[in-house]
Amino acid sequence: MTQLSNPQRGAFFDLSPRVKLRITGADALRFLNGQISNDLRKATADFAIQASVLSAKGKLNANVFISANADSFVLDADPEVREELPARIERYIIADDVQIEDVTDRFAIFHITGEVAPVRFRPSRIVRADRFGCSGWDIWLERAELERARQELSATLVFCDEECAEVFRIERGIPRWGHELTDQIIPTEANLEPTSIDYSKGCYIGQEVISRIKMSGQTNKRLCGLVSVSGTPLRPGMRLAPGEDEGKEVGWITSAARSPRLGKEIALGYVKRGFNSVGSRYQAFPPENSGDDINVPVELVAVPFV
Repeated sequence: MTQLSNPQRGAFFDLSPRVKLRITGADALRFLNGQISNDLRKATADFAIQASVLSAKGKLNANVFISANADSFVLDADPEVREELPARIERYIIADDVQIEDVTDRFAIFHITGEVAPVRFRPSRIVRADRFGCSGWDIWLERAELERARQELSATLVFCDEECAEVFRIERGIPRWGHELTDQIIPTEANLEPTSIDYSKGCYIGQEVISRIKMSGQTNKRLCGLVSVSGTPLRPGMRLAPGEDEGKEVGWITSAARSPRLGKEIALGYVKRGFNSVGSRYQAFPPENSGDDINVPVELVAVPFV
């Protein structure tokens, strides 16, 4: 596995498997702005915003990045929502002049960390996108150019493969679909509020729930960082409980990895309100009927880990 000692010095990731949608039409701006939690007017050809697509109950249908491109908007999301996301958006097209095209197989995306924009490839489009809670850039290019571009980038940058990328995103506290993000999660619970929600924009699907949570200042649970106190590896699905009392469950682990940079076993997980203070300690237990009997002491820490 590739290890990133200092991602700000330049590393790149292959995000080509992400689902990519092109949205066009005279009503595209107005319509799409009514479907996402952020203000689409902030998206430009050079800057991608992050936003959540929600159900009427304020729960996640997808978390997306959106940029403008000529007479269209280009949206990308985790590959697991390739079937559901277009259907979810199309459901609300009534008499709107809006067309949705799946361009996943046409385009590749490389993401580069760092403050300085990478050298422009031809033909390609470079968009600022802070995907890991740090400065970064997306290079959009035709699929046919993928291998050529990969070789050129490898000459000066470290390639972070899939395993490396998974460790890095956990270290950075970044939620992922199918792990921290599901259709049962509200974006504020997953710490998406600073990057994905604009409270001053107009109405959108799910806004009422999100506004109500802001006014109350409370969520039922919160995505937190966890560190194995004993150094024993943690696993997704492990339940959290105070002391040895497995019956009083206060949370669960969604992703886990060993961080070479920290030299620790770390994890992301949801912890219930009232139990998610930094410094709290719990026991992580295997899921019921898993056949395992090991339990691991963990400490709750702030994210990002690094």
